Amino acid sequence: MTAVSRVIADGLVNLATRLGSSSDKTENSSYVPRILSDQEVEDAFRTSWIIKKTIRVPALDATRRWRQWHGPDADEIRKVEDAPRIQLKKKLHTALWMARLYGGAGILIGTDARDFSVPLDPERESLEFLTTMGRLQLSAGQLEDDATSENYGRPREYIVSTRQGTMYVHWSRVVRLVGEEVPPWGLSSYRNSGWGDSLLQSIYDTCRNLDSTMGNIAALVFDAKTDIVKIPGLTEQITNPRFEDALLARFSAARMLKGNQGILMLDGEEEYESKNYNFGGLDTIADRFMQVASGAADIPMTRLLGMSPAGMNSTGESDLLNYYDRVSSMQNTEIQPELRILDDLIVRRAGLDPNEQEFTWKSLRQMTEEQTGAIRKQTAETIKVIAETRVYGDDEIARVGSEMFADLGILLKDTADDLPPEEPPATTTTNDARPRTLYVSRPVVNADEVLQWAREQGIQNTLPASELHVTIAFSRTPVDWMKTGESYATELTVPEGGARLVERLGAVGDATVLMFTSSELSWRHHDIIDAGASWDWPDYQPHVTISYDPEAPTDVEPYLGRIVLGPEVFREVDEDWKEKIPDE
Repeated sequence: MTAVSRVIADGLVNLATRLGSSSDKTENSSYVPRILSDQEVEDAFRTSWIIKKTIRVPALDATRRWRQWHGPDADEIRKVEDAPRIQLKKKLHTALWMARLYGGAGILIGTDARDFSVPLDPERESLEFLTTMGRLQLSAGQLEDDATSENYGRPREYIVSTRQGTMYVHWSRVVRLVGEEVPPWGLSSYRNSGWGDSLLQSIYDTCRNLDSTMGNIAALVFDAKTDIVKIPGLTEQITNPRFEDALLARFSAARMLKGNQGILMLDGEEEYESKNYNFGGLDTIADRFMQVASGAADIPMTRLLGMSPAGMNSTGESDLLNYYDRVSSMQNTEIQPELRILDDLIVRRAGLDPNEQEFTWKSLRQMTEEQTGAIRKQTAETIKVIAETRVYGDDEIARVGSEMFADLGILLKDTADDLPPEEPPATTTTNDARPRTLYVSRPVVNADEVLQWAREQGIQNTLPASELHVTIAFSRTPVDWMKTGESYATELTVPEGGARLVERLGAVGDATVLMFTSSELSWRHHDIIDAGASWDWPDYQPHVTISYDPEAPTDVEPYLGRIVLGPEVFREVDEDWKEKIPDE
């Protein structure tokens, strides 16, 4: 008997079942990449809806809410980003989905320099344009092998072919984006010419299986009902050409008669039956293929397919939160470092110091007004408790409170010294604490911007800038002012975008108003109502009255910019308030 020895290490082996042995069927399985050609990738993108969404959805989400520059000069930076030849948001979105599709894409940073082959110097060069290029138009040069270089493992230069000839571009002049990273110095013989892999390289078969399954299910629908007619002697006579022609003519007429009259006439010796196929279980198979495709794309079904997950009490919220975290990680670890040099140029073009400017990516998660209001109220109460303990000074509390509210979308002043040197708003003062009527409002600080929009939309007879405001409370019922509390937002900024409408409110004299949403204002309104104030209308909707001209148009594009509101103004209700408003 011959002894057979086998080295066993770090693996599960069962000779009785052949698991892990040389007879194991899985021993011959291995991963061998089938590299997709650029034509295959492009054909799949143009013909498969699941592949197109897999490529474009994360790129759209990474740029959809965009980013928020902080500081008093943030608008100047945004103007540079939106300049006609810059359009950073649009071009970054295009570069992202092209990188995911082809494996790589870049944004060429155009400056006033004549030689693009030398390193970019943000202090001496001025940004002029941005151009998005895919991997096929932006060829990668030799990889950097200097381990001390910040560009180690990446192309030293890029080659652009134009009608004027070949242009060599230094790596610092390209915002480089890749689809799926590949080891730059690994053993792989295929490295996509200095770029990454297409996302389709790993999910192509999964998406194709889904499309094939759905196509086969669709084909089965046409066979849902089959009519069967048994004809005596069919086998012997089918070879006769005359019999075949007569058979076809006969059943064509029978089908037409059945379609018109619902009557099927057969010979006495013929038999007829109809079979219906049961498609039970196909929906489960389709859902399972969709789940696999969703997992391969790393996009939850609620976002990729626009459908809720199956199962009791399933909402898909946790899946969306995980997905949003992944997009946020992509923004901070993949996109933001690549924009470093370009952001330096953008800030300098705005006339600002890059070392004093910073931005944050806006959150993809958007809470309801009720959720946001509850969180902000809880935050305000937390700050109030901290202030009452007197553990910290006023400046520290103001700074911490400002940061907490900034995270919730409310921009505050750090201290009272930061307020602009303007005259204090006219506020009614009282010598006693007796209940009285109450009118609370906030002036619109950037009223000129809002009025400029109104005139561009054809609203001419507007109110003066000094009269633009947002009403928070209008109580004809006397209320104790001291019980209404106060807002912790000395200056409140309603961010740009969101739900905006221009409508006419007949209840207040045919006023043309700009409606918007603000959970901070809604929370403050209800807080005052809880203190005993009245409100004459069914609900509260924040709005700014633009004009009292009954001919002012309302079918216009709403104002989408930010709305900056000043401190709260307390007054008693003036029933003749409308007569005192001048027209501009």
